[in-house]
Amino acid sequence: MVSEINTRAGFVALAGRPNVGKSTLVNAIVGRKVAIVSDKPQTTRRAIRGVVTRDDAQLVLTDLPGVQRPLDNLTERMQRRVERELSETDVALLVLNAEQGVGPGDRWIAKALQGASCPVVIAVNKVDRLDRPHVVAALQAAAELGVGDDIFPISARKGTGVEPLAEHLFGLVPASPFLFDPAESSDLSPYVHLAELIREQILRRTFKEVPHAVEVVVEDVVADRDDLTVIHARAWVETESQKGILVGAGGKMIRAIGTAARKELERELGTKVHLDLVVRVRRGWRGDEGLLDRLGFDV
Repeated sequence: MVSEINTRAGFVALAGRPNVGKSTLVNAIVGRKVAIVSDKPQTTRRAIRGVVTRDDAQLVLTDLPGVQRPLDNLTERMQRRVERELSETDVALLVLNAEQGVGPGDRWIAKALQGASCPVVIAVNKVDRLDRPHVVAALQAAAELGVGDDIFPISARKGTGVEPLAEHLFGLVPASPFLFDPAESSDLSPYVHLAELIREQILRRTFKEVPHAVEVVVEDVVADRDDLTVIHARAWVETESQKGILVGAGGKMIRAIGTAARKELERELGTKVHLDLVVRVRRGWRGDEGLLDRLGFDV
């Protein structure tokens, strides 16, 4: 006799153009930071899974890289990961930016989702920045995309509308045992998560080509004392000029990054943190297939 499954669980893939607020929305639903946030495109490079579990249901939220035209081996891998995740998900959540309106990129993604075998839901984000007539217009534009039966106006930053959206998503995932331990909130390894928190502070302080050329690797974490964690990390860039920008005159920039990153790391770990952050040049790392494999960027 087959036992009845009394729980629901499934994957929800968030699709959208770069910088529409997918990472902020994942963090808001999970209730803690599992994905870094900045105003730079390509902030999310990996398909980061946030896990939120209630008594009888579990959502595994996949924060996909923003859909874009591949520019190098790194972005090609990001794009292939997006396509694969969308083909395997239980629910697709298309996130739009109400402030920017619907553009060609949104229409391209919506067209790709029209043939999806899973339910499609639309979240129109950043409605807190618009007055009511403009919110109505944004919702109408979302409806005209012709994909998905349900549209939710939300503000991921403020939390407005996030709970009703999450409740709806819980109702769409299939009957299933839990896919992750209920105590888990992300599938990122601890070292990668700490590296991402450091990279977030670099993204917030650098411009032009530097944010896209930087990758952070945590090489070692030492916690010999209960009240202190020592983290050794390397920030890789592609050119000496990028290194100069990241270090700054007299080391001013890297010190500012280190100070801000240390605060985030201390909040995450619950201890004092000593951060050893060194900048190194690795020319063309975004095109180095072997290095991308070692950094965990799936093909």
